[in-house]
Amino acid sequence: MRKAMLFLAVFVVAGSLWAADSFVGTWKLNVAKSNANPNPKSQILKIAAQDSGFRWAFDTVDADGKATGGVWSGKYDGKDYSLTENSDFDTVATKKINSNTLDSVMKKGGKVVGTGQEVVSKDGKTLTLTSKLTNAQGQSVSVYDKQ
Repeated sequence: MRKAMLFLAVFVVAGSLWAADSFVGTWKLNVAKSNANPNPKSQILKIAAQDSGFRWAFDTVDADGKATGGVWSGKYDGKDYSLTENSDFDTVATKKINSNTLDSVMKKGGKVVGTGQEVVSKDGKTLTLTSKLTNAQGQSVSVYDKQ
């Protein structure tokens, strides 16, 4: 009985920590509100807590109808973490500013090629990714709705 109560207590605490991350969940790109260059036809972003960090997984259908995916795992500690399936940058370093805001630095081959900010709305229903890259893509805003 005592072990069962301890297990339940650990489960409840872990669950509340998971729920406390406003970024965790499934997000669908709102193409009409986004201006990525080029905008994909569709994109699903799944953000999960992983160990003491995160895992962002993208499933995208590009403007030509080609399905692609990418994964980014790490911690919100300002250190570089690899990102797969992205030709503009290969690492991202992200710091958590507050419970709803992240600041990021994107690098390609160790050189800074852009910055970004990720913000979850106060009501938790919208995720806005704003990035400014040094390449022709320039600044883009991607708006996601929580599913």
